Amino acid sequence: MGIVERDLLAPPERVPAFDTVGWVLRIAASAVFLAVGISKLESDAFWVRLFAQIGLGDWFRYLTGALQVAGGLLFLVPRTVYPAAVLAGSTMAGAVAVHLFVLGTGVGGAIIPFALLLFIVVVAMRRTD
Repeated sequence: MGIVERDLLAPPERVPAFDTVGWVLRIAASAVFLAVGISKLESDAFWVRLFAQIGLGDWFRYLTGALQVAGGLLFLVPRTVYPAAVLAGSTMAGAVAVHLFVLGTGVGGAIIPFALLLFIVVVAMRRTD
């Protein structure tokens, strides 16, 4: 395969386009996980009670909040969408399991974390090519 010559001022064959939909999805995912993660790092009474019911204490609330904040920040860098999805998605998969098997809230309690997990999968699997 040889070198293909082209006129210096000729337009490139493919011009990368700005991925507006991808950015909107990543910013939305980032905003959700930053907001929820930061609220877990604060002493919000709702999260304190919920994590006490789980039985793992404040350290688990702080860990979950930190993972969600990290995932939310990573969603803002296009090259780190997969690690962001792994961090945020693991917290949502855990939340689904906790609602189904620990808290006993059933499908009704697990629906929001499951919807967020599906949203993360959509954001992570989106291709622009």
